[in-house]
Amino acid sequence: MKTRRKVMIEEEIDCKVIAQAEDKTAWERPVKVSQSKLTSISLPATLAARAAFFARLHRESKLENWLKRIIQERLDIEEAAFAGYKKDILTKSSR
Repeated sequence: MKTRRKVMIEEEIDCKVIAQAEDKTAWERPVKVSQSKLTSISLPATLAARAAFFARLHRESKLENWLKRIIQERLDIEEAAFAGYKKDILTKSSR
């Protein structure tokens, strides 16, 4: 049922676009969008296997999702530590 509704919405959009195709006042200025650059990394097989084990242990269906979460958590910790260190340096230098 969901798929059917989605198709109908797309068809409605297509009809509106076709109807307004020649009407230049119906269109806004073009918007330029650039694709974000994706990065891929390779992991040694043993490290990937260990990560896959823990992803399953934490009931994550995809290893990629678990890795994203772990990396985000680690970055949050690193950023907080860096901010604290920076604050300490500024405090010591202002004395």
